[in-house]
Amino acid sequence: MLRQRIALCLQYDGSAFQGWQRQPRHTSVQQTLEEAILQLDPAASPRVIAAGRTDSGVHAAAQVVHFDAMGPIPPLRWPKALNGRLPSTIRVRAAAAVADDWHACFSARYRRYRYTLHNGRTPNLFLAPWSWHRYQVRLEERSMAACLESLLGEHDFSAFQRAGSRRAHAITTVQEVALERQGDLLVVEIQASGFLYGMVRLIMGQLVAVGEGRLPPAEFVSRWRRRARDEVREAAPPQGLCLLRVGYPEPIFPEALWYDGQPRFLLESSDPPPPPPGADGS
Repeated sequence: MLRQRIALCLQYDGSAFQGWQRQPRHTSVQQTLEEAILQLDPAASPRVIAAGRTDSGVHAAAQVVHFDAMGPIPPLRWPKALNGRLPSTIRVRAAAAVADDWHACFSARYRRYRYTLHNGRTPNLFLAPWSWHRYQVRLEERSMAACLESLLGEHDFSAFQRAGSRRAHAITTVQEVALERQGDLLVVEIQASGFLYGMVRLIMGQLVAVGEGRLPPAEFVSRWRRRARDEVREAAPPQGLCLLRVGYPEPIFPEALWYDGQPRFLLESSDPPPPPPGADGS
């Protein structure tokens, strides 16, 4: 048999799974994908390696994984073959043959996450599975953007690491950040060489506190620079978070299938905006 390393680009609806990693008593993306691969290639490697381990409820627009195939299926036929055996909550977008020493996690140069906030007063059923609805006040995005920019560079982000992490240290490099408002939606993107366990959701919890006027921007910066994990108590819920893409030194997949796989919602303000923090004189 000829062993061939296959890289896959896949999307999944995180609300259907207890995260990426295989677990003994819960349904995971890893287990579901591994079982589908083994149906097609019983001699394939029993383990699929991902670029990042998304938490329970977190979505992926272009997760990248690899496994070692042993059967005759050509690389370009893997997406169609797998999609016929996977639940509708997982879709394989592309596949490619890679070198035997290529690694979905260790070969990656960056991971990029997107978090979507719904900042309108009126609930929207179709936004609910993919965003965090914060309607009490209109978020002050300029302060939030300034706090985001303070994260750029290589730092110790212990303040934004959930308990239970197995990492030896909390140092990583935030490469790019972006915040954009479109009507009632705020979209935050963070790109880094790697992410700590729960890092983006803890950052977003603090950013929303800044945007609502409950946390001064200077205190946001002070907390993470002092590594004050005990003061970071709010974490954003998982449904607004999506692993947008993973980058490598050389392109693996066509850009149209990999680069920006989560469609953006277009939403104008649905009603008079809530006042910014302190506008009522309080």
